Amino acid sequence: MKKFIENLTNIWKIEELKNRIILTLGILLVYRFGAHIVLPGIDSAQLHELANRTSGGGLLDILNAFTGGAFSNASVFALGIMPYISASIVVQLMGIAIPYLQKLQKEGESGRRKINQITRWLTIAICIVQAPVYLYGINRLGVPDSAFLLGKGLNFIIPAVTILVTGTIFAMWLGEKITDKGIGNGISLLIMVGIIARLPQAFASEVASRLTASNGGLMLILIEVILWFVIILLCIFLIKAVRQIPVQYARRTADGGSAAVEKNIFGARQYIPLKLNAAGVMPIIFAQALMFIPATVAGLSQSEFAKSVQAAFSDIFGFWYNLLFAAMIILFTYFYTAITVPTNKMADDLKRSGGFIPGIRPGKETGDYLDKIMSLITLPGSICIALVAIFPSLLKIIGMQDKWALFYGGTSLLILVGVAIDTMQQVNSYLLNRHYDGLMKTGKNRKVVS
Repeated sequence: MKKFIENLTNIWKIEELKNRIILTLGILLVYRFGAHIVLPGIDSAQLHELANRTSGGGLLDILNAFTGGAFSNASVFALGIMPYISASIVVQLMGIAIPYLQKLQKEGESGRRKINQITRWLTIAICIVQAPVYLYGINRLGVPDSAFLLGKGLNFIIPAVTILVTGTIFAMWLGEKITDKGIGNGISLLIMVGIIARLPQAFASEVASRLTASNGGLMLILIEVILWFVIILLCIFLIKAVRQIPVQYARRTADGGSAAVEKNIFGARQYIPLKLNAAGVMPIIFAQALMFIPATVAGLSQSEFAKSVQAAFSDIFGFWYNLLFAAMIILFTYFYTAITVPTNKMADDLKRSGGFIPGIRPGKETGDYLDKIMSLITLPGSICIALVAIFPSLLKIIGMQDKWALFYGGTSLLILVGVAIDTMQQVNSYLLNRHYDGLMKTGKNRKVVS
């Protein structure tokens, strides 16, 4: 505890870090506040049935969690940032097939800005499609026509669609501001705070269920909490695990001046750390974003087969849903790792710095070797992530409450752990840099002994 308080004190002493944290917390507060502002023209008192339908552990519950409850509140942020995530998926997929996007990916910072601009415009297009679907769809989720105070004519639909699109763009802007001027990944943090907001209610519901007669009592609650912490530790190990590739550097010498002292100079790092889960939580987010498609498409048909498909993929604890979900996670893990871990560039950088992997020729062979290693370690990593993602469905079988079971794995836990680790690493880097500056100042004051 003393060390923890000391770290908090050190964080507060670093002016830039303190300002970034305050800015991040302020933006998150704005986002949470906006999630409770109901669209103009909708009676908030008649949204109880919508809230009930989005808290039953189905796909709507996941969507509601991703939007921080804004979906069930029919708020200005009802679409959340899922359209932006969907647009990012589409742009990255198109980057494989479209030469223009491939060219932009190789142009560095300028190319990244152009890709971001394309993603923003695509986000607006997706929102324009999703907003009317949402406004007309909440009727089918239990919201009566009387809740639309202005009716559902153009005088309501056009302003409401404009507000929903603006809300998503504003949420996207908030996320980018956190990334640029705050601490952590902004988009991931916006999703995380929405998930955390549901944690107390989920735990309270589980406690109330276990305290009923012959349903486990306090002892089972204690076992569940211990199991939860164990799973969190396993997720941390999964995210932090690395395969160390040994590296050697060509020996060089440096002249020590008048004393003619020669000393060996080697690279500071003697290995390349390849992460077991290099893709982080993005495959989970991508897969979850696309898991809405099968049930949505099947809902367009009234055939018996389509109804069975819709029922199967609307149950997030069902067999077919989890089978497809796990397969998509494994696929997206490979895909995202391939586009975010440039093994060829790593090999070129290693060659330029005079380093080499023992037994492997510098250049192309090194790139092929690193790519092979990444493929080998990505398979068990992706399978482990998929198992964690579908673990809540196993707990549901033994009688755990839906809401609480979702925090034992799945999208919720992996996002919470992944985003928390990423944010803590950024905070830690500021602390280490501060310490490094202090060492440099001390070094300047050393006395030179002749």
